Amino acid sequence: MVEVLTFILAGGRGERLDPLTRDRTKPAVPFGGIYRIIDFTLSNCINSGLRRVYVLTQYKSFSLQKHLLAGWDVCSNQLGEFIDIIPAQQRISADWYKGTADAIYQNIYAIQDCDPELILILSGDHIYKMDYREMIRLHKEKNADVTVACVTMPKEDSAHLGVIEVDKNNYVLGFQEKPEKPKTIPKKPEEIYASMGIYLFNREVLLKELELDAQSSVSENDFGKNVIPQMLKNKKKVYVHNFVDDKDKSKYWRDIGTRDAYYQANMDLLDSEPEFDLFDRSWPMRTYHEQYPPIKMVSTPFGTGSLVNSMVAGGCVIRGGLVEHSILSSNVKIHDKAQVKNSVLMEGVVVGEGAKIQNAIIDKEVMIPQGSSIGHDLELDKQRFVLTASGVVIVAKKSSISM
Repeated sequence: MVEVLTFILAGGRGERLDPLTRDRTKPAVPFGGIYRIIDFTLSNCINSGLRRVYVLTQYKSFSLQKHLLAGWDVCSNQLGEFIDIIPAQQRISADWYKGTADAIYQNIYAIQDCDPELILILSGDHIYKMDYREMIRLHKEKNADVTVACVTMPKEDSAHLGVIEVDKNNYVLGFQEKPEKPKTIPKKPEEIYASMGIYLFNREVLLKELELDAQSSVSENDFGKNVIPQMLKNKKKVYVHNFVDDKDKSKYWRDIGTRDAYYQANMDLLDSEPEFDLFDRSWPMRTYHEQYPPIKMVSTPFGTGSLVNSMVAGGCVIRGGLVEHSILSSNVKIHDKAQVKNSVLMEGVVVGEGAKIQNAIIDKEVMIPQGSSIGHDLELDKQRFVLTASGVVIVAKKSSISM
């Protein structure tokens, strides 16, 4: 796939994920026990044979850069392959990236250096598995100027999504940003096409459209809000790639930009037959693996370490406690008579003896004192921690917790 150059937009602040993004950009937030969110987009690239990838970073990118440098040295420079990080450099002006389109515009030099035929633009903060070669094949087949990936959603979800209006042949007619009254799919009045934030451009078309967008004094420099509508006005061929399986059913895709969406996507992994299967060896999900000893379950005079419907990473020790329907990242310690239910515990968390945790996300390196309780008294938790709209408790990284 040397004719394709890929950009992954990984500079988002992720404010709606606070406090998980206080010290890191959204694509660097841990997910699923051992991964970072960006790992899923990068894995899709590698599995699709796309090995010329630029990752565009901006806010709080140190953690992300460390992760990429440690875990994603999988390409051969001698074969012209790379996964390179490009931080915001104010190369064209004194501005940081003002939007998704501006992020690409400020790195036009990288496109000119690589001389690709096609430009694939991806978001680094979504959970899904996609073979981008299918989208590339469709783009060429339809002789499109740009192809936009979308997923089918119920129309009642439109207020949180970018909605694509299409004709009966799946050519794009318009774009609506979070509409209350969305344009629905032809012959499917209860469904919409939601933009996945994935765009495949012909190179020359992209360069021209970026120049036009940069010259506008009113543009927000965003692909969905500005560039795609601009292309439609200019009579460009904009086509939709519907992200469905061979039975015309939408495949798993989650924008985990909110706290509740992040929590639910983690819980989805624990289903007996999850839609998003991390154990599918035909489409492996890669990440950086630190060196940890095996998981250890310990029986004590007070009870037997128990693990029920959960995923546990290396280095964890469950010493007489109970872990149920939860995800434990590396090096987590669960002590005697402690209970952890319906929760996500990140690396280095220690749960003291007799502590009880439920419906919670505990960020890295938090010590839960013995006998304490999280998730059982939401009025108390509201005074100490962050609560999501649905009542999930989030404890920030390295928090000090008093009894």
